[in-house]
Amino acid sequence: MALRSNLFLSHHLPNLGPSSNSNPLSPSFCIPCSQFPFPRHPIQVLGGLKRKEGSGVAVKRNLPIFAAAQKGENESDVVKERSVSVVLLAGGVGKRMGVGMPKQYLPLLGQPIALYSFDTFCGMNEVKEIVVVCDPSYTDVFEDASDKIPVDLKFALPGKERQDSVFNGLQEIDGSSELVCIHDSARPLVSSVHVKKVLKDGWLHGAAVLGVPVKATIKEANSDSFIVKTLDRKTLWEMQTPQVMKPELLRKGFEFVNRNQLEVTDDVSIVEHLKHPVYITEGSYTNIKELSYCRSQSCLSPEFRLRIRLDDC
Repeated sequence: MALRSNLFLSHHLPNLGPSSNSNPLSPSFCIPCSQFPFPRHPIQVLGGLKRKEGSGVAVKRNLPIFAAAQKGENESDVVKERSVSVVLLAGGVGKRMGVGMPKQYLPLLGQPIALYSFDTFCGMNEVKEIVVVCDPSYTDVFEDASDKIPVDLKFALPGKERQDSVFNGLQEIDGSSELVCIHDSARPLVSSVHVKKVLKDGWLHGAAVLGVPVKATIKEANSDSFIVKTLDRKTLWEMQTPQVMKPELLRKGFEFVNRNQLEVTDDVSIVEHLKHPVYITEGSYTNIKELSYCRSQSCLSPEFRLRIRLDDC
């Protein structure tokens, strides 16, 4: 893994400046893996919600995480082995990061960010193939990592917009796949526990997406930047990935969207246009997308360390 990472970085990574501490290959650029909750060491979470007596507040309660393992569950409710095609979106250019290369290929703890979720999907029995949507100049990142993995690896070209990239990836999936699972490769912290949950919900309902309840106060404003109203936070969810759908449903959605020349910002919106219900699977607040790439002695921004409860490195 170290040799692969070094070769990748020497080929792809821009010059970060004269300071040795800004070198991603230097020891000061990394933190111990034992302190970092990556998918291979998933954080345990509590599942389920119940309403607290006398209030409108939803509170957590203990429920089994692995619903598929419960007795008495119908076989038809379980996602089959090797029945899922993953479309891994890795074609973004990362303009907001300001580091001269796509954010999903920046090194984190010795390997490109995109490989963390890639490894997570490779280790899941439900996954039969991964279609990576990326620029051809980055296919070597995934090809070098695909040795001895039990899933098929395919590639598709990125499109102008996100929905175009998803459409291109959809064209490459196996015709016998029962679910398509779309994930942003810039979200390295997604755990297999939450992936399994959203896969099951997608199988049961036809479409499902990981999400978390909104914590911030959200205001609706007019075109002059004056507040119109405060939205009810209890009804608002922040969408994440993976977003899971049955392939035939997604294809019908694309037919409708393309025919009506509609633009969407996430994948389940395509299905929403068909008036098909989409289930929200509660995920984790650690499944974040945007990483602040620092050129200082720290390899992670203070905000990011705070969100995942890391000590300063």
